[in-house]
Amino acid sequence: MESQGIPNSCDVVVVGGGPAGSHAATLLAQRGYEVVVLEKARFPRPMVGESLIPHFWKFMDHTGITPKVEAANFLSKAGGITVWNGRIHQFSFSAFGYDRPALHVERDEFDDLLLRHAEEQGAVVFEEVSVMGVDFSDDKPIVSYHSMRDDFRGAGQIQCRYVIDASGNSTVLAKQFKSRKLVAGKRTFLGMWGYFTGGNYIGVDGSSYGPESIGKVAPVTFISSHKDGWAWHIQLRDKVSIGLIINTNNVKRMGKKDMEDYFLNTVGNIPYFKELLEPATYIEDSMAFRPDYSFYSKKPAGPNFGCIGDAGAFVDPIFSHGCQAAFYSASVCAWAVDSSFRRPDRAENYGRLLKKRLQQHYGFSRSLALGDYGGDGVDPDLVIDLMKSMPLVELEMMLVASDISNRSTNFHKMAQQAGILEEDFADGIMSGKARVLDTLNV
Repeated sequence: MESQGIPNSCDVVVVGGGPAGSHAATLLAQRGYEVVVLEKARFPRPMVGESLIPHFWKFMDHTGITPKVEAANFLSKAGGITVWNGRIHQFSFSAFGYDRPALHVERDEFDDLLLRHAEEQGAVVFEEVSVMGVDFSDDKPIVSYHSMRDDFRGAGQIQCRYVIDASGNSTVLAKQFKSRKLVAGKRTFLGMWGYFTGGNYIGVDGSSYGPESIGKVAPVTFISSHKDGWAWHIQLRDKVSIGLIINTNNVKRMGKKDMEDYFLNTVGNIPYFKELLEPATYIEDSMAFRPDYSFYSKKPAGPNFGCIGDAGAFVDPIFSHGCQAAFYSASVCAWAVDSSFRRPDRAENYGRLLKKRLQQHYGFSRSLALGDYGGDGVDPDLVIDLMKSMPLVELEMMLVASDISNRSTNFHKMAQQAGILEEDFADGIMSGKARVLDTLNV
């Protein structure tokens, strides 16, 4: 049964309209393909992950959305400060030569901007439509969906040449394939977050500033370890995002009210967070959580499908590279789709190459964020190859980030194996690109 407006067929079905799905849809629509985006939510919708690193601008330039992002006047951020096991490190993006700002964005507004741009470029977007599964028994996949739209409520199907799964944590295809694997076996982690108004934030100079300084003094992304994991503090234009990454066992069998109490008590007792939040007001019922946040799919791509963004893999978000990974995977997937359509006889080869690229980037992110490599879907040789091809400025910044959070040992080993990091160069990075602070002035 066909929903009003949703066609029976198209070239590409994109499952999910977040950053990965919107970016892939835009790129393919700009190449002239018929692209249908099926998104289960109604945009704008709440979403966590508000910190963007400067690398993201190159993807915005590629689709032509840069002027719209600039016009939105999101909050520029100057760099990062970490308090890790009592040691305080600070770095600024300007130290790496970046002349375009990193941003703290309200994800509901930012993601909506991306999705509307995809529409303007020719992708056809249907919100409040959930994808239930995909039949791959034929050369042309058949996507089954359930619509909750006002113009049609019920089931339908659409046939296409290629399916891009950008369904985020829903991992539609990974669940269908039974290919979703948790990282680190029995160790499961949970992310929880909430929002506050009226609090203070930290600038790149290590001093705190009040709400009256927003837009005048750029914040940093502030990260601190604590006894149960680590926490983030991300200042937005009119509120602050506070999050915790903890072992799932800490809140096992808790109801939401108990989890909220645990969240508020924990963030209220983290050094520096406590002082920054002292004048703040918690936004009631704003706490949300995401379980099992580190996972990957053993089957991220094939001749007629690709799993991008969080639908393919998700690792510890400590270095704000979630959206970066979404845009990257969307870009390589769009390339694979276009190449497959132009050379159908080589579709399987492009599918294998896409799988390799997705696994390579996941391995890099995993090695950076979790400080280890090998196993759990990570091929060290692929990561080393990626390091060799990366712009040096990007690699430098990530090496510094791994240093200041004590997660660098294996990442540095791979960089050395790649022939791009000697010991004296590592010392130069730390002395020239990051500073150790005695304290923060909060």
